[in-house]
Order: sequence, then structure tokens, then C-alpha cells
Amino acid sequence: MANGNLLLTFNAGSSTVKIGLFETKADKARRIGKGLIDFRRRPLTFHLTQGPTTLDRSLHTDAGEQLHQVVDETFGILSAHFDMSTLSAIGHRVVHGGDLFTGPVPLDEARIRDIEGLTALAPLHQPQALRLIRAVRHLRPALAQTASFDTAFHATQSDLVRRFALPRALHDQGIKRYGFHGLSYAFIAAELRRHIPYTAAGKVVVAHLGSGASLCALDKGESRDCSMGFSTLDGIPMATRCGALDPGVLLHLLGPKGRTLKDAEDMLYHKSGLIGVSGISADTRDLLKDPRAEAREAIDLFCLRVAGEVRRMATTLGGLDSIVFTAGIGEHQPEIRAAISAHLAWLGLTIDSDANAENATAISGADSRIGVFVIPTDEEQVIADEAISVLPRER
Repeated sequence: MANGNLLLTFNAGSSTVKIGLFETKADKARRIGKGLIDFRRRPLTFHLTQGPTTLDRSLHTDAGEQLHQVVDETFGILSAHFDMSTLSAIGHRVVHGGDLFTGPVPLDEARIRDIEGLTALAPLHQPQALRLIRAVRHLRPALAQTASFDTAFHATQSDLVRRFALPRALHDQGIKRYGFHGLSYAFIAAELRRHIPYTAAGKVVVAHLGSGASLCALDKGESRDCSMGFSTLDGIPMATRCGALDPGVLLHLLGPKGRTLKDAEDMLYHKSGLIGVSGISADTRDLLKDPRAEAREAIDLFCLRVAGEVRRMATTLGGLDSIVFTAGIGEHQPEIRAAISAHLAWLGLTIDSDANAENATAISGADSRIGVFVIPTDEEQVIADEAISVLPRER
């Protein structure tokens, strides 16, 4: 890469931005720090981790339509800990690439406009990434920026899998299944190839279970299906999102119930899922500790729907060799993994209780017909690696 050895990644969610700091040498990216800005907190706080050291710094500005000041303050804080004069590029996670982007790209004004044109397909996430891209472009117009797309990993899915049973003209207009969490699935596929190659060569279902959650069917490391389809609402229940929903429910809400489109959108994205069913919390950690029946029901529904989606993924794959749990819930909550696995016992799946309790890498039982693994994901590493792959290299 040209000039310098510091690379930043911005992983924009709907309400947070995760920042990765990487040292680049010989076209390799090594993480040296990470940060987080949570836009739900007041005042805005930048949390930075560098090795064993952590710090929290309040930002003097607030998030608005533009994030110029937020990014400027963040760069100022980082300059006290890293040599920002060596910053060579920033890589961004962009949730939706539509059919335009099937791999990472360096960003110029034309590509930024193309990404902006896809905002209607990801109204919660796309604007945040664009605000960050625009802020960096304003503050450091000469700094190289790249985009990595969550949808790109799923470009290997067949047209049949991506199609809804709607009029063909709508499919041709882009109303189809795209799939999301692709950066996470790309990382898991690469980890399997590196460390468990016999598993990577088979039929694998990866369960990315976090605040946002989905499942992906991998065949020899390539995406064949994903529980999320046209939007990030689809698939399994999530922290605040509903997952798969009979479209008749939406018609009923907008018709006889008289809900506005904005009200229905807010409910489906922010007031459904675990928080909607329980009425208590969107966090499975809270629900697991809560003795109330509503909390138990939310957990039970989540686990049942995840297990059901594993079955559907296995149908697409024509079999199932292994399951991988990843992301916050998947990596750290043995009770959830055990409950999902219990629903899949009919497949001959068993887990080792001790290994599961320790969050070990391999947690399948000795007699299990299905391999079960726990593998931490790292979306920022994928963003950094992809940034290096598309930017000019030193001669």
C-alpha cells in the first residue's frame, strides 16, 4: 500500500460504529487496537482498547446529520496513541451492495453515489456508513477509502434461492434475496479453511447470533443461502427485529389497524424480536437471568426459530456436516447453544456439556453425527484485508 502503515476500519451499525486499527506490513493487516462509539449514549463516548489498556473519552460534539466533528474528535483522540501521520487508508463496512457490488472497491465520488442509491434497501445502516465516508472525505479528501459489502459474499447464491414468488418483473427490478452479515461469514469460511479444512470442504451452517442475527449455508466455503433476504428484518427473531413475518400481518396493520408506514417500520425494526416478545429486554443475558415467563418465552422462541432455520439451510445444501456458532450470543452463551442443539437432536446432533460451558472451539459430543463449533468472528479483519487487496501497492 502507498505511504504509511496505519489502516483504520469503520464498521457502522445502525447505532454504533466499531473502529479497527491495523498495522500493515507486506500486504498483511495486524490489529493493534479497536474502538467503539455508541450513538445511544449521552454524552457520546469513544471507547478505545490498545492491548491491555482501555480508556473512555467523552466527545464534545453530538451526532447529527453530518459526522464531521465526531470523526474529527475521534482522529484527535487516536493521535495521542497512534501516529496518525502514517494513516494510509480507511476501509468501511457497507451493508448493501445490491447487484452493483460483488466485492470490495476503492471509493470515488461515482461509487459513493451508487452506494447512496441503495439506501432504500438498507434504511437503518446505509446512511450511517455514508455519513462516515462523507466525513472522512471532508476532513481528509486525499485519504484513500474503500468499501466492503455485507451482501457481496452471497453473490454465489443461485438465482432460484434468491428469488421470491412474486411477479418476475419485480425480481428484475431488484426485489430479491440478498443476504447479509457477509463479512462475518467470509471470516468464518476463511477460519475453517485455515484451521479445520475437512469441515471447510463440507456442508456447513453458520449461525451469526448477535443483536442482529442470521444464518448462512456454506458449501465448500461458498454461500448457498442466508436467512436474511431482501432486508435485515428477515429470518430469525433478533434483539429488536421481528425476523420472518407473514406479509398478511403487515397488510392487516397498515389496513384495518390503521398503522402508518413509519409506525410499522419502527415497530418491526425497534420494538419486536426479543424486546417485543418479552417486554423486558432485548439482551439474551438479561432474559436468561430473569425468572418471568415472558423472558423464558422470548428465549425459547429465539432458539426454536434458529433451529428451524438450520433445517431449512440443510435442505438448500442437501445435507449437513457441521454447525458453527459465532458473534456475541453464539460465542459466549452456552445456554442458547444447548437449547438450539436440543431442537436438532433428531439429526443425531449432540454436544459435550463441559466443552460447551467452556466456549471451546469444538463442542460436539463424541457420538454426534454433526460437528458443532464455536468460532469468534472478526468483521474488521475482513474489511482491512479487503482494503489492502484493492488499493495500490508500493512498487
